Amino acid sequence: MTAAAQGRARRIGRARRIVVKVGSALLVDAATGRLNRSWLESLAADVARLRERGQEVVLVSSGAIALGRRHLGLQPGRLKLEESQAAAAVGQIRLAHAWKEVLEAHGIAVAQVLLTFADTEQRRRYLNARSTLNTLLSLGAVPVINENDTVATAEIRYGDNDRLAARVAQMLAADCAVLLSDVPGLYTADPARHPDARLIPEVAEISAEIAAMAEGPGSGVGSGGMTTKVEAARIAVGAGCSLCIASGRIMHPLAALESGGACTWFMAHEAPVAVRKQWIAATLKAAGEVVIDAGAAAALGRGKSLLPAGVVAVRGRFDRGDAVRVIGQDGRELARGLTAYSSEDARRICGRKTAEIESLLGYRGRDEIIHRDDLVVARPRPGTAGGQHE
Repeated sequence: MTAAAQGRARRIGRARRIVVKVGSALLVDAATGRLNRSWLESLAADVARLRERGQEVVLVSSGAIALGRRHLGLQPGRLKLEESQAAAAVGQIRLAHAWKEVLEAHGIAVAQVLLTFADTEQRRRYLNARSTLNTLLSLGAVPVINENDTVATAEIRYGDNDRLAARVAQMLAADCAVLLSDVPGLYTADPARHPDARLIPEVAEISAEIAAMAEGPGSGVGSGGMTTKVEAARIAVGAGCSLCIASGRIMHPLAALESGGACTWFMAHEAPVAVRKQWIAATLKAAGEVVIDAGAAAALGRGKSLLPAGVVAVRGRFDRGDAVRVIGQDGRELARGLTAYSSEDARRICGRKTAEIESLLGYRGRDEIIHRDDLVVARPRPGTAGGQHE
């Protein structure tokens, strides 16, 4: 193995948080419509090994529709929307049960989470989903995510879970995503039609030429093709998450990747947290302001979160998840971040201790008004009252 290949192989081992997407063509036998149980057990062993090393793993699993259609006696071929939704309703139970069995065999708690793209793009729903997933990971569970196909409409389409996996990686600030598919990666051309096509081991930039190499759907079981995988890579890389497309047509596919197995890596050039903070600082328009005391300002400078006790005033009207400016009592902007509370609730708890939040609001919210992961502290510029965010 070359030095470059060794470096690519080590990327999974270095990752703190990994999102793994599993395609329908791997989970479900196309001829019988039955679950590929032995393969799933091998992947579960890979996941257990990663967790033993202290890595967090999130699974995005296709397969519900493919499993459900056999039990409903639906014929091969393209399904009507209502047939897809019915198949998903039946197959989702079987899919979740299969993941529960293979992961609990390794002592791993499993959580089923059903999302749609709207859950990853509408701010309030995004925050709720992110909070739930982060809590599950902190408690040692492995979330198994699927599109909520039973109620989705346009989302049941070509490549849905590839893009969903990238959105989940973006949401959770994952530093590595793996799309396990029935192909080993991106080729210079369709290898089925061009025998001289070459596998591209690494993509530094998703250019128009790279995008043009992706062609049509790859199997009769799943709904995704290489085009959606490249689109997913664009989303992930933009969020600071390197993404790998690899074949799952082998036992222990994640272990194979770490051993230098064939794949295509799309490389991110910045860390997920840095990308997220750039987005907060440069993209989002502030909806309001919170004014803080000197003690809170000093805490922010040390990389701490903003607690209610340090807030002396709330200005403007905003909702949970909106961007707000954090202002010192001298009027200088100290930071900018995403608030965990609406302006109304923030006014009720400002200046109060965290332990009082539940009695003041009637529910147990977050300890912080703005968590440090959602906060960009301004670096003062000489001779100005403002600051440059970093």
